[in-house]
Amino acid sequence: MIDVQTSPPARPAVPDSLVRSVERFLYEEAELLDQWRLHEWLELFTPEGHYLVPSTDLPDGDPAKDLFLVQDDRFLLEQRVNSLLTRAAHAEYPHSRTRRLVGNVRVSERADATLDLRANFVVYRVRSGALDTYIGQYRHVLERQQGGGFRFVERKAVLDLDALRPHGKVSINL
Repeated sequence: MIDVQTSPPARPAVPDSLVRSVERFLYEEAELLDQWRLHEWLELFTPEGHYLVPSTDLPDGDPAKDLFLVQDDRFLLEQRVNSLLTRAAHAEYPHSRTRRLVGNVRVSERADATLDLRANFVVYRVRSGALDTYIGQYRHVLERQQGGGFRFVERKAVLDLDALRPHGKVSINL
């Protein structure tokens, strides 16, 4: 007897117009971050929103049980933004120059009417004559807004790095 594996049922395809709208949202978000318009970026989160960066050795970790590089709820995210915009954030004063590339965007609808978003990213960071490269995959949950637009319920940046070498840290918002 031949064992035939079946794949899970496919989710219904989302309209191309929705995918394009989500892509525009990601591109606009990247521009806000690259221009250090962090207060405007913060407005892209729901009041219950979370920003997560799992550790490089456990990319599929559970934030309730595992150590994360960044695990911010909305309150902590506001604190992070306020800190990054002051001289007190020595690792980012003066601010690094960054450039983000986002591609291979995939969108699917969830049962609760939110959207699952997967996209690949590269963030280039230039500071003090050094170039750091962060690569990975975004795994976001988006909420649609009345009148159009989206907000992050969960914004997760999963790094494809073995370790944080040579830079040793994540001092920017990925």
